[in-house]
Amino acid sequence: MYVGSFTGEGRGHGEGLSVFHRAGQSDRWQRIQLLKELADPSFVIVDRQQRCLYSVHGDGTQATAYRIDQATGGLSVLNQQPTGGRNGVHLAIDATGRFLVVANYASGTVALLPIDQDGSLGPRSDLATLSGTPGPHRTQQESSHPHHCPFDRTGRLVIVPDKGLDKVFVYRVDTVHAALVPAAHPDVASRAGAAPRHAAFHPMRPYVYVINELDSTIAAYKFDAESGALEPLQVHTTVPSRYTGNNSGAEIAVAPSGRFLYGSNRGHDSVAIFAIDQSTGLLTSVGWEPTQGKTPRFFGLDPLGTHLYAANQTSDTVVIFRVNETTGKLTPTGETIEVKSPTTIAFR
Repeated sequence: MYVGSFTGEGRGHGEGLSVFHRAGQSDRWQRIQLLKELADPSFVIVDRQQRCLYSVHGDGTQATAYRIDQATGGLSVLNQQPTGGRNGVHLAIDATGRFLVVANYASGTVALLPIDQDGSLGPRSDLATLSGTPGPHRTQQESSHPHHCPFDRTGRLVIVPDKGLDKVFVYRVDTVHAALVPAAHPDVASRAGAAPRHAAFHPMRPYVYVINELDSTIAAYKFDAESGALEPLQVHTTVPSRYTGNNSGAEIAVAPSGRFLYGSNRGHDSVAIFAIDQSTGLLTSVGWEPTQGKTPRFFGLDPLGTHLYAANQTSDTVVIFRVNETTGKLTPTGETIEVKSPTTIAFR
């Protein structure tokens, strides 16, 4: 398990990129490596072959490739490449495994970087600039802020929720020309001031779900994988009706079964649980599980979907929950991992 963190002054007090290992599911995680040399490894992913890991870096302007030691899981830096923008917040790999997409939050761009045969990153081949009218929030929506860039199930289309422009953009990767091309239906508007942040695809059905940061909602869409069209279906709150405090939405994920959806609340400090109607894609609230810490910026489901790992950014913990695959509900396992300012988790 790889855990990134915020290390830069004013962003967090993390130590770097941590590598954890355990022998089996009944064993506790042990940290076996800490990479301190690169600032703000704020989001990390592992490639499909599980031979390389990639990261972006807080307020930085580069992406980093790491080689994974196949015997130990340890990391060594392969290379870095500029992303053409600042504050990379998310990255994803296309179906061919030949291209890395990066969302540059601060500069309103999405970058495309080739991946060489050895897993290292080539020079940026394209940079898409997102355009539109900023949302109404004076400090959070002053310009374009792409916050996520996941691929759909085919690995061909990229969904880009833009927190600043209250839009969700759709691109396809032209692998011949190494370019990002707007889809036939290139975007859809969200509610004014919603601030779309992260997206999650249903693993079997044509649905995609977007968690909105500023109005604490999740929007459900029907998704056309050919044209990229997003048809709005529903908007559902992520917090209880009796909760009156401040809150912002953060992470979102669909269970591997496709039956349940999870979204994290910063303020309410919980994971919201929803059941998904398989025929309509609509959400029904199942409940909320406290994350036993503050500011769950990120959570991740393990590869089997049997456990959820909540990264509590301001209380310096990763708390592990068991997933009930029948009800979708979460139960704490009792295992808490101490990691300073955790922001992301990737599994191998």
